Amino acid sequence: MMKHCVIGPRRRFVLGCAAGALLGPALPLARAAQEAPDALVGRLSNEVLDAVRKDPAVKSGDLRKVVALVDKIILPHLNFRRMTAAAVGPGWRKASSEQQQRLQDEFKQLLVRTYAGALAEVSDQTIVVKPLRAAPGDTDVLVRTEVRGRGDPLQLDYRLEKTPDDGSGWKIYNMNVLGVWLVETYRTQFAAEINAGGVDGLIAALAARNQANAAGK
Repeated sequence: MMKHCVIGPRRRFVLGCAAGALLGPALPLARAAQEAPDALVGRLSNEVLDAVRKDPAVKSGDLRKVVALVDKIILPHLNFRRMTAAAVGPGWRKASSEQQQRLQDEFKQLLVRTYAGALAEVSDQTIVVKPLRAAPGDTDVLVRTEVRGRGDPLQLDYRLEKTPDDGSGWKIYNMNVLGVWLVETYRTQFAAEINAGGVDGLIAALAARNQANAAGK
């Protein structure tokens, strides 16, 4: 069975702030397409941190509330297929379309539960977006931010890609939490499962992990 990834208090809190950027209010496509990547991250982070403080259900990690937010709002700002494919690695190309969908579903559930627990860590912190180092024509950028509050500032960075084909603007496909990239962290775990049991083995391990989380284990 896939080992549960142990997340310390600092990383768990920063994941909550990352959820803020991902769970931000969706914009009309025309406005989203015009918004700069650093402006997008800053706006979503600050708006959602404020919303979390005002909504006891979200702050307490109410899974149904968090899932509803994810289903309604995350997808316009997240390339989840790319994120899942990168986390799975070479095994993704060998997976059938049905297996790829199962992987996305189970991976999403795993991340949502992580975020649900992390949101409880949000209190009086603020997000500071650092100056964007990118050329006007760049379609893949790194947006660096700091979470400021008590103690030293905490690093939280995002990789975004521009998606001109569908007019939805910039989408997040990876996050760096305290110096560790989310996708690469899971890729190591997923590779071990694929080596042991193939793609179906990884799907089964993810499903078992999610079931254990749901049971409070």
